[in-house]
Amino acid sequence: MWPLYAAGFTTAFGAHGIAANLGGRTHDAVTSLLVLGGLLALYDGAEVLLKPVFGTLADRVGARPVLLGGLVAFAAASAVYAVADSPGWLWAARLGQGAAASAFSPSASALVARLNPAAKHGRAFGSYGFYKSVGYTLGPLLGGVLVWAGGLRLLFVVLAVLGAAVAVWAGLAVPAVPPLPKSRQTVLDLARRLADPAFLTPTTALAAATAALSVGVGFLPVSGRVDGLGTVATGAAVSVLAGCAAIVQPHAGRALDEGRLTTRTGLTAGLLVTAVGMACAMLPGLTGILVGAALTGAGTGLITPLGFAALAASTPAERLGQTMGAAELGRELGDAGGPLLVAAVASYTTLTYGFGVLAVLIGGVAAVVFAQRRPVSRVPGEV
Repeated sequence: MWPLYAAGFTTAFGAHGIAANLGGRTHDAVTSLLVLGGLLALYDGAEVLLKPVFGTLADRVGARPVLLGGLVAFAAASAVYAVADSPGWLWAARLGQGAAASAFSPSASALVARLNPAAKHGRAFGSYGFYKSVGYTLGPLLGGVLVWAGGLRLLFVVLAVLGAAVAVWAGLAVPAVPPLPKSRQTVLDLARRLADPAFLTPTTALAAATAALSVGVGFLPVSGRVDGLGTVATGAAVSVLAGCAAIVQPHAGRALDEGRLTTRTGLTAGLLVTAVGMACAMLPGLTGILVGAALTGAGTGLITPLGFAALAASTPAERLGQTMGAAELGRELGDAGGPLLVAAVASYTTLTYGFGVLAVLIGGVAAVVFAQRRPVSRVPGEV
């Protein structure tokens, strides 16, 4: 399992480590913003388009080859800019990293499910989410140190080495998990399965959690600066958010496995805590920001392992890659949609109202999850 945890760390560290340190590549302010937006969109756009594709491929040829291929491709894409060190190759490297992450991220999730019995899925996904959150937390910090020490090129060198090392580790330690035989599936069959509450409910909860996490990371520092807080205080808020998310996930997964928490109750509670966290972010001053960050992190940390465990429990083993890829697509849409929603509301009113609208929407998702009459973790037959 450790190489899979390292793969989760790699995709998170690569995404946030570079994204947080791309600013300042150009001196013209307008060009800088356009370039920054384009480079960020390249990585996320590749993930939105390709994760379902690679998830389906993992079911067809096996998750391990797709995992290894994605890690090697990530190392190669990082090495492109490390060697070339030119603006044009930066675009190519960022696109390549996003495409590579689209391959090894859902494959790692599928392997976490395949290599662990159903009774330990909560704990396994909790640990996987913990190390991924560590990557999100350390990415901006270590990335900033590396860029300070040797420029953006050094950061790409480290990512190339990291991707290659994890690929070798996974190749040596992750056992071969052959693809399972499966019946023919039509597009209509796939649509029915993805529209089933057993898939749609946890995926919606995961998307809502990711939206809140992205909004917290992106807009809580903005709110702090509006209140006159310094960079240390606003940085602490982001660290609190990511830290709480990381700490809660293993405990939530363990509680699910031990029967002390059900999927329905846990997802509902996590969504409500997240909604309250967004509401607390509306309060002025450092207290509101820190409490909002802590509750948002705790809520998303509760949702993430339960959501993925529910997806694994409700999916035939031969379709795990496809399901995880589609669920990751839902998370990416939440990652993009949350900040866009808050920004749109804030542009017409204030950022405070943006937090409030997102809090209401997440609370609505909690009500829908709680209203589900059947467990979201049932194991359906093949459609």
